[in-house]
Amino acid sequence: MHEILFFLFSGVAVVSALLMILHRNPVYSAIFLIVTLFALAGFYVMLNAPFVASVHLIVYAGAIMVLFLFVIMLLNLQKDAPREGGKFLCRALGAALTLAFLAELGALFAFKFYDRQSVAPASSVASLGVGAGSGEVVVGSTRAIGAELFTKYLLPFEIASVVLLVAMIGAVILGKRNLKSI
Repeated sequence: MHEILFFLFSGVAVVSALLMILHRNPVYSAIFLIVTLFALAGFYVMLNAPFVASVHLIVYAGAIMVLFLFVIMLLNLQKDAPREGGKFLCRALGAALTLAFLAELGALFAFKFYDRQSVAPASSVASLGVGAGSGEVVVGSTRAIGAELFTKYLLPFEIASVVLLVAMIGAVILGKRNLKSI
């Protein structure tokens, strides 16, 4: 089941990343980026890091993507800019980079299938963080990170929240078309 989920998340991440790059509409590209970020969060869950996965979704798929969409809407893109010459150079560079990527991917698969002694088994990666009793706090768990965040690092956490609030208010003020209405 672990391998099936890995290939599922990998396929979703690669396809949505390609669609993000290839789509002309920036709003659709941002949506495909969100799908890619959800697939990456699935990898974190598979690595027994649910807190990192949830923070990844909250910070990147939530806050950063709202910021991206705000900037896209602020720019008010109506139509595509006229394309300049140089299509051949761009396509040649793209083809060269694609071939380099495929060569690296082929080397990775060759290493994986021909040299099995130097590769760690998947079960050892999946078992990281497992084995603590019910009363013990595992390092890196949600409970341990929350306890540190709201006791030892409470002041920096609150300062960061105030700075983000000020940045959000500043973005709303800058986004207003008529500054006299504020």
